[in-house]
Amino acid sequence: MPTIRQYTDATDRIQVIELWQQVFGYETAHNEPNLAISKKIAINDGLFFVAVEGNEVIGTIMAGYDGHRGWLYSVAVDPKKRLGGLGRALVQHAERALADLGCMKVNLQLLAANEATAAFYKSVGYTIEPRVSMGKVL
Repeated sequence: MPTIRQYTDATDRIQVIELWQQVFGYETAHNEPNLAISKKIAINDGLFFVAVEGNEVIGTIMAGYDGHRGWLYSVAVDPKKRLGGLGRALVQHAERALADLGCMKVNLQLLAANEATAAFYKSVGYTIEPRVSMGKVL
């Protein structure tokens, strides 16, 4: 199993951007990888993790915690490394980090049409909740 560790900007940024572009694409400016990384590391919360094999970044997860709920973001696994348990390991790693901060509930969002991703999250214990997700781009 690859090593999961905290993101290090000097060594990881370029590889994370390449992985996210491959896995997610990106259609909106507020999700642009370079900007998202800069904003995450600026808050220095220790909740940005990468999975590495040797010197290669093959997975990522970001988490957030506001004292009330935890959130998972940017869970990405290199397509060549999928179905080996890395996604599950990343989610569990972030969940442990959130629990260590006192977090008792974790939320995440995904597109309703993304059935494969929904199936993955169900396999690691998440359920669809009767909520309406609302957002506003600032």
